[in-house]
Amino acid sequence: MTWRGETTIKDRLFACLPYALPLVSVIPFGGFLLRQFPPLNFLFLPLTPVMFIYRQIPFAGIVVFFLLFLLVVRNEKIIHFIRFNAMQAILLDIALSLCSLLLGVLMPALGQNLITETVLNIIFLSTLAACGYSIVQSLSGRYAEIPTISEAVYTQVR
Repeated sequence: MTWRGETTIKDRLFACLPYALPLVSVIPFGGFLLRQFPPLNFLFLPLTPVMFIYRQIPFAGIVVFFLLFLLVVRNEKIIHFIRFNAMQAILLDIALSLCSLLLGVLMPALGQNLITETVLNIIFLSTLAACGYSIVQSLSGRYAEIPTISEAVYTQVR
């Protein structure tokens, strides 16, 4: 769905950039899968500079989160398409943070078994699918409609 004006190629590329935030955050969930299928690591090669920054600067994730939210999502001078995608990437990252907190509490009790490995793989693959879908839709100039998340984004981005 394209509305609120047409998007240029530059706008489409800028709309894809915020999805680096959830993609970097999901890597720890994919440890089992990335070890079993090493070629899958090539998907994350373009994110190497971002991962380096995240590891070098303490609290880089929260700083990027607030910068995106305050300087992009709340800035009405930036077109709606970019603000929508930035907010959607932020919400995906928040969902990952909540999963991380929940699993941090439950993992010591459950231990490392088939169930926890399956849950981690599901979180990893679903985030990859959501980000991949959103990036492809953004590059084609369409809004990525992820059922619950996009509805929340529309309420935040006017």
